Amino acid sequence: MKILAFDTSTENLSVALWLDGQIVSQDCPADQRHTDLTLPMIRRVLDQAGLSLAQLDAIAYGCGPGSFTGLRIGCGIAQGLAYACELPLLGIVSLLALAEASGHDKVYACLDARMGQIFCAAYERQPEGWVCRVEPTLCQPQQLPAVSGDGWAGIGSGFRPYEDILRQQLGDALVNVDANAFPHAAAMARVAAKDFAAGKAVPPEQANLLYLRDKVALTISEQPRK
Repeated sequence: MKILAFDTSTENLSVALWLDGQIVSQDCPADQRHTDLTLPMIRRVLDQAGLSLAQLDAIAYGCGPGSFTGLRIGCGIAQGLAYACELPLLGIVSLLALAEASGHDKVYACLDARMGQIFCAAYERQPEGWVCRVEPTLCQPQQLPAVSGDGWAGIGSGFRPYEDILRQQLGDALVNVDANAFPHAAAMARVAAKDFAAGKAVPPEQANLLYLRDKVALTISEQPRK
């Protein structure tokens, strides 16, 4: 099984290949340059593995939540490559990728959504795979959905500006925090391999995105005064 995965949902760009259980990956800070950097990085990873797109079984992409522009770029690239090579697609939730890469079995994943909000979801690893305990949500840090039990790891950039608030919301359920973690294509590739084996791949015209937010900018009157 050979799957190309890439993520453009945050300021960090990553690309990975799943090669029958082995992973080849690259990543770099992208800022606003996903359009310029994604395809060259995909080419470098394919060249490193000695593969062409036509030899792949599927393409996985980060479907969100995350940067509106980054998600649109990633989905567009995934669809273009999939149409060109007649490959199916797998959309992988960025919050689930945080959980997969964390090394923990109980993860409260949070990404900074800007505008005073976070994207968040809670996942627990079970023998059959990850079980979602809190569905992906957009909320203010003070409105973080409660989760049952203890031993939860807080993972993701949402803990960077709001760690004190989120710790207060989660209380003793939270055991540690990694605020520097980004969704990474290597984790998405591992999830995608299981999803592909389970028959969850879709044709490119059915690719979708998980935005969670309809509005992506504040008007001048809505912006806080400095």
